[in-house]
Amino acid sequence: MTLSILPFITLILSLTFLPPINNSSNTDKVTFNETESIVVFNNLESYSDKPDFVVFDKAWQGYTELKKQLRVGNKNILTIIDFSVSSKEKRMWVIDLEKEKILYHILVAHGKNTGEEFAQNFSNTPNTKMSSLGFFITGNTYYGKHGLSLYLDGMEKEFNDNARTRNIVIHGAEYVSSAYIKKYGRLGRSFGCPAISINKYKEVIHLLANKTCLFIYFPETNYLKHSTLLNLDA
Repeated sequence: MTLSILPFITLILSLTFLPPINNSSNTDKVTFNETESIVVFNNLESYSDKPDFVVFDKAWQGYTELKKQLRVGNKNILTIIDFSVSSKEKRMWVIDLEKEKILYHILVAHGKNTGEEFAQNFSNTPNTKMSSLGFFITGNTYYGKHGLSLYLDGMEKEFNDNARTRNIVIHGAEYVSSAYIKKYGRLGRSFGCPAISINKYKEVIHLLANKTCLFIYFPETNYLKHSTLLNLDA
């Protein structure tokens, strides 16, 4: 008689200690987004290195939120700049999310007072000649002292929302080249703009113009902790 009820007791105990089912739609949403970013990242077609996945995941999070806010246009282009990488390395990626393809992987300069070879200091204050972190939406093109250039609008208060006031734009520069690196041991530096190589700057700028998303990353504690686009549940 005792042996016959053992399976029944075992079943009752196993059901008692099962973990609770979380029916929170918010939890489901987070899980979905994280899974989606992994799928897109793994599917990216590239003839060179991909960005670090941790950086891509953060860029994806901000991009999808800005898309929901209708701030991003229909090009499905996401640009990532990883300023934790040496300026001697290609650290800017232009990604076509619809085709799941990296279109450009190129050199990009940081601000003069942000650092030498490596970026270290960032600012949203005018006249600091420093780079800013966070998410930007591209504006229209114009011709200035650097030729064809691209307006940027910062999406994050206190981190980059002074981009227009500071004239932080994407433009081409002669000091963004492998020849400059070979001569000086580092890339040239801007006054805060993410300057790119003069060789392909026109085609890149035309592609990025008009409401595409740019994410400039650096593992700065203050930014990662207080970015409203990276801390949506805070």
